Amino acid sequence: MQHPIIIALDYQSLDDVKAFLSPFKEEKVFVKVGMELFYKEGPTIVHYLKEEGHRIFLDLKLHDIPNTVKQAMKSLASLQVDLVNVHAAGGKQMMEAALEGLEAGTKRGSRPSLIAVTQLTSTNEKILHEELLINQSLSSTVQSYAKLTEVAGLDGVVCSVHEVPMLKKVCKDTFLTVTPGIRLVEDSKDDQARIATPDEAKKAGASMIVVGRSITKSSNPLEKYKKMKDLWEGITI
Repeated sequence: MQHPIIIALDYQSLDDVKAFLSPFKEEKVFVKVGMELFYKEGPTIVHYLKEEGHRIFLDLKLHDIPNTVKQAMKSLASLQVDLVNVHAAGGKQMMEAALEGLEAGTKRGSRPSLIAVTQLTSTNEKILHEELLINQSLSSTVQSYAKLTEVAGLDGVVCSVHEVPMLKKVCKDTFLTVTPGIRLVEDSKDDQARIATPDEAKKAGASMIVVGRSITKSSNPLEKYKKMKDLWEGITI
């Protein structure tokens, strides 16, 4: 079984990805392809990563009317990635349509796991209230979106590590919690407001963690990845 650390490939080209992954010849990792990379390279990047034996989280955060999302997911299913997502803010009908599209587009094997974004890790209470005009607290909003996601039949959510214990109480045990905003103590917070270390994420009960710049901007990405793995496993040096 591959490790539940997902490396965010926040690059602009396939060549950049190849250069980054070159030290990982012996490591088959779980990687995240986001908008920046997919919009530049398209399905080519997915095909390359699959040929190299890596698992793929295609992070496009679909959010549109239900039929559009359904048809988009039907197309994305043909890429045979492992994990895809939508925005929970699109509502129950949209999330159900996304699931229908994935199932319709999966021709062989099992469909990709489908999760929903509750709130971005760059969102704080001030943004929630003053810009998004949501009067509920951030934690209440995340909990409500997660429960709606579960009712819609999806496999889990993207959320902050700090929200995992709360969601474990209100959602079923098999409900996935995929947590970005992972850093080491010495790393920069960058543009994320709600962060945690790998061991904190494991202790909180996170299913998977997403690590970006802490690894990709490191002078030794493979060493940093292994350090993250050790922290997740509770190994300290």
